[in-house]
Amino acid sequence: MLLVFYSAGLSLARWLAYQLRFDFHVEPPFQHQFYLHWVWVVPMKLVLLYAFGQFSGLLSYFSVPDLRRLFYATTLASGLLLFTYYFSGGFYRPPRGVILIDYVLSFLFVATSRLSFRLVRERYLTPEGHASRRARRVGIVGAGDAGAALARDLTIKRGLGLQPVVFFDDNRSKWRSRVHDILVVGPPEALLDSKLDLQLEEIIIAMPSAPPKRVGEIVKLCQRARLKFGTVPSLDQLATGKVKVSQLRNVEIQDLLGREPVQLEKESIRQILAGRVVLVTGAGGSIGSELCRQIVQYNPKRLLLVEQSEGQAFEIEQELIGGGYGAMILPLVADILDPARMRYIFQRFTPELVFHAAAHKHVPMMESQPSEAIKNNTFGTAQVADLALEFNIERFVFISTDKAINPTNTMGATKRLAEMFVQALAAREPQRTKFMAVRFGNVLGSSGSVIPIFNKQIAAGGPVRVTHPDVTRYFMTIPEAVGLVLQSATQGQGGEIFVLDMGKPVKIVDLARQLIELSGLRPDEDIAIEFTGLRPGEKLFEEINHRGENIAPTNHPKILRFVCKPLPLDEVRGHLQRLAGQLHDLEPNQLKLQLKEAVPEYQPFLT
Repeated sequence: MLLVFYSAGLSLARWLAYQLRFDFHVEPPFQHQFYLHWVWVVPMKLVLLYAFGQFSGLLSYFSVPDLRRLFYATTLASGLLLFTYYFSGGFYRPPRGVILIDYVLSFLFVATSRLSFRLVRERYLTPEGHASRRARRVGIVGAGDAGAALARDLTIKRGLGLQPVVFFDDNRSKWRSRVHDILVVGPPEALLDSKLDLQLEEIIIAMPSAPPKRVGEIVKLCQRARLKFGTVPSLDQLATGKVKVSQLRNVEIQDLLGREPVQLEKESIRQILAGRVVLVTGAGGSIGSELCRQIVQYNPKRLLLVEQSEGQAFEIEQELIGGGYGAMILPLVADILDPARMRYIFQRFTPELVFHAAAHKHVPMMESQPSEAIKNNTFGTAQVADLALEFNIERFVFISTDKAINPTNTMGATKRLAEMFVQALAAREPQRTKFMAVRFGNVLGSSGSVIPIFNKQIAAGGPVRVTHPDVTRYFMTIPEAVGLVLQSATQGQGGEIFVLDMGKPVKIVDLARQLIELSGLRPDEDIAIEFTGLRPGEKLFEEINHRGENIAPTNHPKILRFVCKPLPLDEVRGHLQRLAGQLHDLEPNQLKLQLKEAVPEYQPFLT
């Protein structure tokens, strides 16, 4: 098919070059010359088009790289013809104007034919190209690269049912200009200008790099104008090339609470992960699975996915296989409390780095069942850390929590005791293993977090239940937190507790209001907010560090390092042994008091 179209286009260009050169009165000698040269000039051009990859693409796909290669092929062909003209001894002597006109027309005809087929395909031969229903009139906020690409996609893919009719942009220099023949009327605030009479039905926010505060302001403008709104994928998603700008989604709370993208020193992370055997416990959980997603990008020799739930292990395995990482991953169903199974894994697969993310994290659930929190969070961590020491693991990174700071709940206290054990191990000399812990607060979208709970309550018609009007929490996205965990791992020399900069605390009641508004409803009118009182073990606000912990900077602005004098390892082991001996003999309140003996700053909630 391509051969036919290229041959026809090149032949037409050659014929028209003679016609234009002689003002459409080609004399017989030059007509004869045309046929004499045609039999070898056109095949020569076809060979060059083939050499430059113009036969390897589908007829209906044509992009800028294809256009560039076409230009190179036609330019080289004309250059060879000029060379033949001057150095062939009279073999090839057409008028030089014919060579120039033929060069221009050959490029134009072939390029135009390819572009025409692409446009026909996109508009009429694909499901997206058919307008099966009346298109909704949409305004695009953001006249930059993302907005322009979105407008182009929506114009071509009429089957999406969205017709871009106007742009809004904060950049004053773009006002009254046109992007893809669509007018930029002014800033997003122009949405509320009744004089414009835009008759919009929907707004698309095409500002993937905009600050969250500005996105929130635009959302409020859309709500005041009573317009449906959506947004384009994030910069990270667009950068992968796996999603298109026209794959729209709803504005999510992450867009409003997110922060400026964190810059990682990826080369330093690559140095500790590339070519190594890495083990992740809790690999199917919110944090563990994201650790796996990011670690595989640094090309480890093997990634061991240790997970107690076979369902979650299967899910992350399939996701990584789908991403092309199947050869380097190995899912291992295992309970970190099973010493024989864990010893077998360390002995058989010899990991070099361990990221310990397995944990019980649900505060109210663990408050009523402290024995399970102690077993999993403290004993489980101690067992994995002991194996890391025994098998000379290079780095052991313990995923902790800000709730371990002056804890008021069992979950936080068990995590704090695990930190103490890891620090005590790190203080042993000499040893190869570098032990460290990383603390951070709530992550958006994690299992058991407040956001999915609020969303379910909103979907049910309310009320949204908040424990206290003044309760605040720190939030960050899971990818950001995990990226900083990996960055922390490059800096640890042993015994440190790293704390991630979580930004400013967020009032939970404000979070609830934003979620209600994102659902297109009005807080306190459509959906009630109900205050239920603080739950057992819950704080009004989270703290940053313990008394006695010295804050030290690191070479990354989003990571702080706390150093404190560790307890002797024998003393910490003694606390663990006493807890283990009474784990199932004591009532929950008595067990919490026993835990307080090990963690003096713990303020237990006793019933």
